[in-house]
Amino acid sequence: MFPTIGHLIYYLFGINFTFPVQTLGLFVALSFLFSYIVFSSEFKRYEALGKIKAFTRNVVVGEKASAAEISINSILGFLLGFKAFGAMFNYTVFSANPQGYLLSLKGNLVMAILAGAVFGLWVYADRKEKELEQPKAEVQTVHPYQLMELIVFSVGFFGFIGAKLFDTVEHWSNFRYDPMGTLFNVRGFSYYGGLIFGALTYLYICHKKGMKLVHLADIGSPGMMLAYGIGRIGCQLAGDGDWGIINDHPKPGLIPGWMWSFTYPHNAINAGLPIPDCAGNYCNQLLHGVYPTPFYEATICLLFFTLMWVFRNKIIIPGFMFFLYLMLNGGERFLIELIRINPKYQIFGMNFTQAGYIGLLMVVGGLVGFVCLIIKTKKTGKLQPVT
Repeated sequence: MFPTIGHLIYYLFGINFTFPVQTLGLFVALSFLFSYIVFSSEFKRYEALGKIKAFTRNVVVGEKASAAEISINSILGFLLGFKAFGAMFNYTVFSANPQGYLLSLKGNLVMAILAGAVFGLWVYADRKEKELEQPKAEVQTVHPYQLMELIVFSVGFFGFIGAKLFDTVEHWSNFRYDPMGTLFNVRGFSYYGGLIFGALTYLYICHKKGMKLVHLADIGSPGMMLAYGIGRIGCQLAGDGDWGIINDHPKPGLIPGWMWSFTYPHNAINAGLPIPDCAGNYCNQLLHGVYPTPFYEATICLLFFTLMWVFRNKIIIPGFMFFLYLMLNGGERFLIELIRINPKYQIFGMNFTQAGYIGLLMVVGGLVGFVCLIIKTKKTGKLQPVT
């Protein structure tokens, strides 16, 4: 396994380079990057089809920087300087536990103050250069894809909160025993919590700009599938604990052993028993081989994304792409949860994990959506694409 980028670089190129950035964190960032590209492309395509439209907004140009703008930039600079320079000057402490360091109160106060001052002066000088003697109001045209910067930031922020809240609910007994430790645990996140909070944030931002929810759901479906698949690559490479139950069945066919049953040596969470003759951090592996479920999910979801992307131009019925996403992603997750290690809950006499129940609800939602489309087709004789 490759818990940090340094481990991955050493494996690929044989270069022993200490780079403590977490592999999972890198792939989460890549999932945002590639989904950004896909979302932007779909926004442009839907605007070209006339299903969504540009909007206008009133802005005032030539004003000097407000106290709020200077303060916000100064705070961001302070935080960046506090952690970034703190990590540089205390690299040994940072490299031993990067996530723990970032969530701690450790940092460099002097450089934080300097960085905060620089950021504040920077926005002040930038606005001063464009300041007019008499500020004027202008009407700007904004295309939907130009909202992507705001969407990515907002989805990341609220998705993070949702992922932590859902994980807290899923591990409620841990929260009751150690509330602060559970809330600030750098490894405790739920994908579906992030998905639900992030999706609601995305829909809220765009719907306020006059875009229909059905089109927004369709636009976001391929990107969400891609982001999930890329994120699961990071889970597999890092060994972040999202693996399956013990698999001691004989390996079928000619597939590599690690695709069937894997012990995740050098996993990112140090789960299992110590590896002989291994020194330092990340020196554990599982006692028994388990199903490498992140690999299965990454493969399946990237295949689903490819199919959705290839046939997207042929899907003209509003809602069809979204219902397809619900069916594919929900069904995949529901089946994978049958061999996952997550805690199970009993609802209506059925025992499933939290993600399993959500996956089942997604499948039901997709089925209901398709049934509604069929009923509409029978009533009208044909289902006309709408804008």
